[in-house]
Order: sequence, then structure tokens, then C-alpha cells
Amino acid sequence: IVEGTDITDKKVDINLHRQKMGMVFQHFNLFPHLTIKKNITLAPVKLGLMTKEEADAEAMRLLERVGLADKADAYPPQLSGGQKQRIAIARSLAMNPDVMLFDEPTSALDPISTTKIEDLMEELKKKYTVVVVTHNMQQAARVSDYTAFFLVGEMVEYGETNAIFKFPHDKRTEDYITGRFG
Repeated sequence: IVEGTDITDKKVDINLHRQKMGMVFQHFNLFPHLTIKKNITLAPVKLGLMTKEEADAEAMRLLERVGLADKADAYPPQLSGGQKQRIAIARSLAMNPDVMLFDEPTSALDPISTTKIEDLMEELKKKYTVVVVTHNMQQAARVSDYTAFFLVGEMVEYGETNAIFKFPHDKRTEDYITGRFG
């Protein structure tokens, strides 16, 4: 349910809702043949949300925000995993979303890059609704205000992160947090 609308309903135009959601994928999904700036500006220009000039200016502002303004003319294969992930975040922000969705955003990153991404997610939480899917329970404890614990597709527990990690109501949640799997 997004803003009161069941987006799984076949009568709903899902594309209208997708435009309000920034998605940051585990594997970045950057176009390797396009420059970093072009990766960021492609969707807003193609969808008519911005002119090329507006999109270029916004791309540079976002690249500055994620600390990679000097990479605007580089190509994705020239960047590290952490840099690619920050570019993917900038690309999502260029669409001016209401919600930011992160799918395992740090799973393939080194500790320094992970910290940079987590710091950026903390900053984004001030303006956006941020949803993070992760298997990393320590990361969930660090970056989440609320946690939903799923096991084999079933939501086992939901609540304030501190409460879930200190006083889980379900033994399966406790076992996962402590590393004791049935």
C-alpha cells in the first residue's frame, strides 16, 4: 500500500507510483556505455521531468552531494563498487522520489565504502522514507528506526529497531539476531 493505494491492484498504473520511488539495486544497474552524468540525467530527461540543462545541473549537484563530482565524465567500469553505489543513489535522487528503496546496498562493498553508504542513508532519512532490505543484522541495527524481520517470505516481527534487537518477541527473530539458526 503506497499513499493509500494498493499498487498490486491490476487497475492501478504502477508506473505512476514507480516514478515516486527511487530504487538502488544491489548490483547498481548503471549503463556501462554512458558517462556517470548521462546515467543520472537519462530518465529525468527522457520522461520530460527536466530539460537537459536542468538535468545536467541537478546531476552535478547530486554528484557533489555524494562526493563524486569529479567523476561526471567517467564511465561505470572505471569506478569502484562503492563509487558505483553512490552514483546509483544519485541517479535515484535525480527523479525526486518520495521513497528510497535499497536492495542489499552494501553487500559487495568493503568496510569503508559500506560506512559511506550507511552515512548517506542516514542523511537521506531526514528527507525521504527509506526502506532497506538487508541480511546484515548489524547494519539493520545501525541504520533503521523500524525493522521488519522476514523469514522464508513471512513477516515474523515488526517494530522499533531497538526493541526488536533487545527484546525480540519471536524466538526465530532472536535466533537470527544471535546467529543460532534452527
